[in-house]
Order: sequence, then structure tokens, then C-alpha cells
Amino acid sequence: MQFFTRHTMHTLDSQAADALAAAMRERDLAGRIRLIEAELPGRLVFTTSLGIEDQVLTHAIALAKGRTEIVTLDTGRLFPETYDVWAETESAYGIRIRAYVPEREAEERFVADEGINGFRHSVAARQACCGFRKVEPLGRALAGARGWLTGLRAGQSANRAATPLASFDAERNLIKLNPLADWSREDVDRFVRDNYVPYNALHDRGFPSIGCAPCTRAVRVGEPERAGRWWWEQEEKKECGLHIGRPEASVQPGREAAAFEPDTSRNLEMAR
Repeated sequence: MQFFTRHTMHTLDSQAADALAAAMRERDLAGRIRLIEAELPGRLVFTTSLGIEDQVLTHAIALAKGRTEIVTLDTGRLFPETYDVWAETESAYGIRIRAYVPEREAEERFVADEGINGFRHSVAARQACCGFRKVEPLGRALAGARGWLTGLRAGQSANRAATPLASFDAERNLIKLNPLADWSREDVDRFVRDNYVPYNALHDRGFPSIGCAPCTRAVRVGEPERAGRWWWEQEEKKECGLHIGRPEASVQPGREAAAFEPDTSRNLEMAR
């Protein structure tokens, strides 16, 4: 590890990321957090969505009492249950999770042009909504950061199947760290249960992945974990732009977004 430290003290690149990923591979979660904080100089930021994977990381980071900042992107359209677990998490660990919110003018302009649920009009409109609610605030959250921690797992979706433990993000000039990349959903659930980690109540109601309320539904039995996110779009192209560049997505025939939110009661019963 002396090579890794010596190398990254001066520059961040793919070689440094690969070295860190190799070192992370042999450690448990607590060890991975310690390694990141010991070997990667500069500002470290963990962006939590307050979903179950991110709650696992919050637990590990909070107990480590290190220098990693915990922040979240408060889109203004989150579920009430998400705000509840946010408050519960701060209380449980004695921490504050810093919120980054959308720029007021961008939000006002979008709502004036497209309507309050204008993201339903087209994929381009939905991506624009994600842009000012998530992507732009993320840029502010990561300004000056040398390391970005996330709760991404390879098993979350086909898009994320190749998620590494660490990679170099050339666009942001930082190392992106995914300490749970090689964990299964069963690993996550077991950790939460064994360590009494607070989690979003929606996870018990058929929501394995939770985003903004109007763009998330419960999943049906047999569906991928992220099937409930922007469910009216093509499955293989659904991303908001935070972790994967926005693909040229299209709406699946017969799955155009309704004017109002769908009744998810049937989905909830099927997913239990």
C-alpha cells in the first residue's frame, strides 16, 4: 500500500483507482472505510439516497467517526417515509446529513414550463427534471472532492452489473468508491438486521429501490430491483445521470406515463 499512497498523493487516475479497488477486495466493510480514509487524501463525500444500501454505508461511516462527509440530495419530491428515516438516522447516530437542494430558479422555470408533474410528458422532460433536482446539486456536493462514496451494487440492475469497487471519474477528477459493489441484496438485508440499522419503511412494502415519490412504484414478483423506477421507460436505459450518463431513452409502447400516479396497491400485495 505504500505505492498507492505515494502515487495518489500527487495525482488521481485509473491506476490509483485500480490499486485501491484491489486493496479493498480483501477487507470487510469497516476495513474498506478505514482504508479509503487512510489512503485517499483530500475531501471524501458520501452521497446517500437513504435507501437500504446507503443506510449500511451510513452505519459504517458513522461508527468509524472519520472524515467522510455524509450528504444527500433533497429533490423536494421524496416520500414522507424517506424524510422519516432521515430524521431517525440522524438521531440514531448523532450526526447531521447535509442536504443539497435544487436551485430555486431552475425548479420554478421547469414547473412554469412543464407543470408540477411535467416529467411525465417525455423522457427528455424527465431527464431535465432529474438534471436540476439531482445532477446539478450533486455537482455542488462533490465540488473539490477527491473521493466520492456511493451505495451502488453490481446486482441492482443490468446497467450496474460491471460496477467496480473503485474507479476513476475523469469528468469530476475524483475516485468513485463503491464499497458494496460486490454485495448481494441478501448481504445488505442481513447486515441491516444484524446491526439494527434504521431503514425506510417502504422497503417492507415492495420498494427495493426508492427515489422520488411520483417516479417510483412497488415492484412485482420477479421484476428487477430497479423496475419500479421510471417504470414507463425502457428497462435497460433507465438512469437519472448521477452514476451513468443519460442514455437516449425512449418510452415503451403502452407504458406512457399517466396523468396521475398509478394505483400501486396491487403491486404492494404481489411483492409481499
